Formats: sequence, C-alpha cells, structure tokens
Amino acid sequence: MNRSTLDKLISYMGLALAAILLIGGILLSTASTFIKGEVQNQLASQKIVMPAGPGIERLSEEDKAALQPFAGQTMTNGAQAKAFADHYIAAHMNSMAQGKTYEEVSGEYMKVADKTSPEAQQLGEMRQTLFMGNTLRGMLLNAYAFGTMSNIAGTAAIVAYVGAALLALLAFLGFRHSRQSA
Repeated sequence: MNRSTLDKLISYMGLALAAILLIGGILLSTASTFIKGEVQNQLASQKIVMPAGPGIERLSEEDKAALQPFAGQTMTNGAQAKAFADHYIAAHMNSMAQGKTYEEVSGEYMKVADKTSPEAQQLGEMRQTLFMGNTLRGMLLNAYAFGTMSNIAGTAAIVAYVGAALLALLAFLGFRHSRQSA
C-alpha cells in the first residue's frame, strides 16, 4: 500500500469519526437544552421565591452564605433548588425536630399507645411536617440532579464539537498530504 492510499484511508476514518462526534455533540446539546428548559419551567411554575433578609436571619452562617447569592430570586435552576433544599428546608426541619429524622420521629409516634394524647398529637404533627419537608427536599434535589446533568451534557457537547472540528481539520490535512504524496 502506497503512502497516498494510506493517507486517504486514515483521512476517511478521521472524517467518519468527526461525523460521529458531530452527531454526538448535536444530541448532547439537544439533551442539555431540553433538560435545562424542563428544570427551569418546572421550578418556575412553583413560584418559589428564595428567602431573603428576615427569612434567613436566624439561620447558621453556613446556611446564610449558601442562600445569599439567590436571595429574593424566583427559583429557576438546580443550584437554587439545592441551596433551598439543603440550607433552608433542612435547616428548619433540623431545628424543629432537634436534628431527628422523619424515620426517628415516625418511630416514636408509632410507639405511643394513645394517639389522642398531647404527646402523640405533637409527634404526629411533627411527623407530617417532616414527611412533607423530606418530600419537597427530594423533589428539589432531583431538580438539582437534572440541572447538573444538563450542565454535564452541555460540556460534553462542547468537547464533542471541538473533537469533531479537530478530526475534520486533520482529515483535510491528510487528504492534502495524500495529493502531495501521489
């Protein structure tokens, strides 16, 4: 096999790989845009306004620092959802239940024989509040996870586009070299 034929063969393979990377980049871009749009639409429809001022004054410094960049904004992205879930909802749940989880409070409630007693009523209300808080946290953290997937897909799309461009350039140079070698 002569040098010109080898250059053409390698260049065609490079073009094929460039096409595959281009298609992958398009699919990743589409996925990133779709996921980001869905996260934004779903969160915006909830009309959750990130706490500000008096709403975060009684929180720890760590919680305040995590919420401050988003103060007063309507929640529309995964980073806001994570901050709200981990530094607002969780902080209030921990404060209310003295750090006990839903499972622990529910277990205590189940052990109380007389469900009409004041203790049972208080545990029942706390149990329900923790359940709702955990449910909301879970949904918000899912939004965060999907937002992160959108970011990763967007970055991977850029890498695929750069790889496709580089392989196309190398294929072009290979074809040019094959004409010179002939």
